Amino acid sequence: MNRTKHDARSEATRRQLVTAARALFGARGYADVGTEEIVRAAGVTRGALYHQFRDKADLFAAVAEEIEAEVAERIATGAANAADDAGEDPLAVLRAGAHIFLEACAEPEVERIILLDAPAVLGWEVWRDLAARYGLGLVQFALQSAMDAGAIIAQPVEPLAHVLVGALDECALYVARADDPAAAREQCAAIFDRMLQSFTP
Repeated sequence: MNRTKHDARSEATRRQLVTAARALFGARGYADVGTEEIVRAAGVTRGALYHQFRDKADLFAAVAEEIEAEVAERIATGAANAADDAGEDPLAVLRAGAHIFLEACAEPEVERIILLDAPAVLGWEVWRDLAARYGLGLVQFALQSAMDAGAIIAQPVEPLAHVLVGALDECALYVARADDPAAAREQCAAIFDRMLQSFTP
């Protein structure tokens, strides 16, 4: 019983830290937020922070993972809705997923934490692995479904999924740095649509 209460308290502390850090990192960026400010906003001690996380970078990694998971969930839900609406058009699922991803990346919190800070804080490889862990499976499943339906030419799914995820990541980074993000997002979405069309029989 005591162990369960301890676990619940520990999880609550972790949640407070991640929530506080996410708001601060999203508003001002990793470099401009100190651990003292995070623990104050979370209402916990510095000792609690270092009990839950190795350091600020480890806390940032937890925040980035939470956001990636939420974006993946939004994409999965949106793609499922697109599948219901589109009926016999499997490409609509891939299009919808790409558009939802680009829209999510345009949100200030996602843009700052995932696109601008995460590659530097986590390192390029870890950032790519995190994005792949949440996005790659969705893309592979959608591609396989489209191939099974004959909407896309049959080909190795895994490398194709990597190519498309890489293209989407680059599009997101391009949009994040564009002078006119809305226009850049529309341009990238149109280019991605044309890429998908090139895979059709």
